Amino acid sequence: MESYVFPGNIDERISSIGAADIPYMRTDEFSAINLESSGILLDLIHCKGGNTIIYTGSGTGAMTAIVENYVSTKKKALAINGGSFGQRWVDLCRYYGIPVVDFKVEFTHEPDYERLAATVADEKPDVLLCQHHETSSGVLYDLERISGICRENGTSLVADVISSFLAEPLDMDGLGIDICVTSTQKGLNIPPGLSIVFLSKRLEGYRFAHRGFYWDFETNLDNLRRGQTPFSPATTIYLQLNARLRQLREEGGEQANILRVRHNAEVFREECRKYGWEMPAENPSFAVTAIQTGDDERRRIFKGLAERFDTSIMPCGKPGMYRISHMGLSSDEQTRLLAERIHILETELQ
Repeated sequence: MESYVFPGNIDERISSIGAADIPYMRTDEFSAINLESSGILLDLIHCKGGNTIIYTGSGTGAMTAIVENYVSTKKKALAINGGSFGQRWVDLCRYYGIPVVDFKVEFTHEPDYERLAATVADEKPDVLLCQHHETSSGVLYDLERISGICRENGTSLVADVISSFLAEPLDMDGLGIDICVTSTQKGLNIPPGLSIVFLSKRLEGYRFAHRGFYWDFETNLDNLRRGQTPFSPATTIYLQLNARLRQLREEGGEQANILRVRHNAEVFREECRKYGWEMPAENPSFAVTAIQTGDDERRRIFKGLAERFDTSIMPCGKPGMYRISHMGLSSDEQTRLLAERIHILETELQ
């Protein structure tokens, strides 16, 4: 199947690791692999002297860990809510009884940064939670402006970079971000199953809360210092992660991957203009392109691609809107063929 959902088409050398025998994980060899992975990850996101926690779990699991361990130590949070994943920050705070300002943003739009600055100055939250890229709409937020607002108000910044890491430039130290979170099935372009929390060096010695057994920062950090996990890991995906990180380093690091993703996006968007599709994201990330087609809630284009062309794309919350990931491996020819097939199916709807 041609895949334009996350993680997209995966390098066969990485995929083949998933079919190999599963090694025992409580060994020096497995520890060395995880310590190497942690070091490469910190380099890729520019978090000098920081720490990673690599969880077996989804991105929402890692977001939960951040709320349990860090956000719960604060008096008030503010969450930028421009889609499904901004809403998730709000829901997590409310679930754990943390006061949260729900800063709503119109779907497919960027935040009004002046209104955001005024709200932060007025509400005085201890921590601001946001997405870098709101995956549900395809909108890229201006993290530099958001970090400036946080600096002016002494507000800690936590960023979900799950779908922007390795697709957009990201300097965690330069932006003054205290915590970032990502997952394996997006820019890392390997199977889902692991999520990574990045902790800035500024949080060294911070007294985190202990509100969840599995996600406890202290327990996980204690184990990860020796390259291990407190509970059984998704061993094969840890091996795939290490292989992919080595590959990224050999291919030129994050910049080379960002350029690859950007090229894929530009090729597809040229086809979008050719076929007259609206791309509603106000400031689109190169990670994904959202298009508005003439389809309806029956998702006939989605079904037609799967049934007739063995191809998958991602539906969106709005009828007729679809998202196409540019993070997987695909040639220009494959990308243009995808657009042609969407056009064929859309024409048949008329």
